[in-house]
Amino acid sequence: MSYRGERFLALASIDFEGKSLDELKKLYCDTLKAGMHGLCFSPYMEGQKPGDQLSEEQIRRRIEIIRPYTKWVRSFSTTEGNELIPRIAREYGMKNLVGAWLGDDPEINEREVQGLIDLANEGLVDIAAVGNEVMYRGDLTEEELLQFIRRAKSEIKGVPVGYVDAYYEFRERPEITEACDVILANCYPFWEGCDQDYSLLYMKDMYQQAARAGNGKKVIITETGWPDQGTNLEGAYPSPENAIKYFINTQKWSAEEDIEIFYFSSFDESWKVGAEGDVGAFWGIWDKDENLKFC
Repeated sequence: MSYRGERFLALASIDFEGKSLDELKKLYCDTLKAGMHGLCFSPYMEGQKPGDQLSEEQIRRRIEIIRPYTKWVRSFSTTEGNELIPRIAREYGMKNLVGAWLGDDPEINEREVQGLIDLANEGLVDIAAVGNEVMYRGDLTEEELLQFIRRAKSEIKGVPVGYVDAYYEFRERPEITEACDVILANCYPFWEGCDQDYSLLYMKDMYQQAARAGNGKKVIITETGWPDQGTNLEGAYPSPENAIKYFINTQKWSAEEDIEIFYFSSFDESWKVGAEGDVGAFWGIWDKDENLKFC
C-alpha cells in the first residue's frame, strides 16, 4: 500500500453526477489530505515575478505549507533564490525534481545549468531537468538544447537527467527524446480546449503518446492542472467545480495506475496573467495569500 493509503483508494469509484459544490469540496479535501506524488512549487508572492530575488523565509514558509500533502517538489530555476527550494525541501525530507530554466540569454543559461550541476553534486537533486518548454517557445535550437543536456549528463552522476516539454515534442524530436534518461511531459487538456468531462481520457492519451515516443523510458507528468477562474478556451471552462473534479480524477488515476504526476500548481501567482491571459493567475491549490481554496 502506498503512503496515500486505503482512504484514498476508497475514492476510486467516485460519481460526480448530481453532487453539490459543497459535496465536491469534501471529496477534494479528502483527496488532498490523502497526499499526492508531487507538486510544482510556486515561489512568487503577490507583487513578485521571475527576475526578483526570493527570500529564504518565503520559500521555507511555503515548503512548510505544502509539506503535509506531497512527497516531491518540482522547482523551475537554480538562480535568484530558487536554488534554496531543493535545499529547504530536503531538510523536510522531501524529494526534488530540479529544473534549470533555459531561455535566449546565454549568460543566464550558463548560470542555470551550472547551478543544476552543483545542486545535483551536493546530493540535493533526485531528477534533473535541463530546460522547460524551450522547444515549445523556440528560445534555443534543438542542437543548443542537446548540448546542455549532454553537458549535464556528463557532469551529474547517479541522477536521471531529462528535459521538460509538452508531451508531443518528444514524438516530434527523437534526438532530444533519445538524449533524455527520463521523459518529463507536460500534459494539459485545458490548453487544448478539452471539455472537463473528457479531460482524464485526454490526459491518458497524452501520456501514452509520450510513452510511445520514449520507447520504454520512464514517463513522468511534470505538469497538469485546471484553473478555477478566467476565460474559457474553446470547450475548456475554468470554474471551481471543474478544477475540483480535475484534481480528484488526476490523483485517483495517479494512485490507481502508479503514474507519477507533479500537479500544477501549489499557489496562485498573479504575474502569470501576462503570458497566459486571465486564467494564468488561478491554477493553485492555495490562493495568492496562501489560503487553501476549497478546504
